[in-house]
Amino acid sequence: MKPVCQRVIVVEGKYDKIRLDSILDATVITTEGFGLFRDEEKKTLLRRLARERGLVVLCDSDGGGSVIRSHIRTITGGEGVTDLYIPPIRGKEKRKAAPGKAGLLGVEGMTGELLLSLFEKSGLLGGEPRQRRYTKADLYAMGYTGRPESKQKREAVLEQAGLPKTLSSNAFLEIVTLLEIPL
Repeated sequence: MKPVCQRVIVVEGKYDKIRLDSILDATVITTEGFGLFRDEEKKTLLRRLARERGLVVLCDSDGGGSVIRSHIRTITGGEGVTDLYIPPIRGKEKRKAAPGKAGLLGVEGMTGELLLSLFEKSGLLGGEPRQRRYTKADLYAMGYTGRPESKQKREAVLEQAGLPKTLSSNAFLEIVTLLEIPL
């Protein structure tokens, strides 16, 4: 059983998310790198999650990660935000042909043991595993997935809850569970 983090973890990209999903039972949201700067809906979502659940910001140790981390603090006012820092380790991720500009490993390049120790030392682990209010099968049975009108149904729920309408069906399931939005 994976350790549980009750707060929402914010990372830069999908490979960081995949890394954390492999070692933690947690909700992990990506900023899509600098895409966050243009995405007003995601900013609104992060503000709400910071207030209601708390955020853990885990960005790369390079300049880009610092800029994204600072932007998240600005848009949330720092309320409910905990920064977690990975050590600056030289290298490159396996999927990349060359190291990044700073020559440092990002979140995706960190070992699971190292990442877990960061969460443990910060006191961010613990609590009960998340209980899903709905399953993918429930969403299908209720018409929120798998049908021509499913996207519009999800968008209506998200709009009423003041959340981004651009969430995928998997993200929709995660958010309605996390924020206990009734369907």
